[in-house]
Amino acid sequence: MKYLALAVLAGTLAFGVARAQDNARTGPTAPELQEGKAIYAHWCAPCHAAVPSLAGTSSLAIKYQGTDIPAALEDRTDLSAPVIGVFVRNGVAWMPPFRPTEISDGQLAALSAYLTAPLEDRGAHAELLAEEMVRKAAEARAQAGGDQ
Repeated sequence: MKYLALAVLAGTLAFGVARAQDNARTGPTAPELQEGKAIYAHWCAPCHAAVPSLAGTSSLAIKYQGTDIPAALEDRTDLSAPVIGVFVRNGVAWMPPFRPTEISDGQLAALSAYLTAPLEDRGAHAELLAEEMVRKAAEARAQAGGDQ
């Protein structure tokens, strides 16, 4: 039974990798969605980005297995602002609720606008903090090398 559970989990994660690769987007984010994308990158992406091993993405991959609903929140087109508000303010399972002192009502509106906008307006997926740190370090090294 333990091996069956591991096989199912491995299959789900493999499916998620393929799904995340299929949904890779490029291009700029519409200016009016920049704030919402930044809020998503800070508060949501660490668990819900298009990386199958992340807790939120993995959980949603299992929940929506066998459907056309993507596990990564940034790839969803079925979310509404009220639904996003309920999950952000109340949490679910191990996802914590976020107080207005963490995500203000205005920021929640911007986040909802980002996650409900057409995919082509959202641009490339939000960068994870680790990816951002690696990119910035490489840019700093390149700049330091060019300054000599």
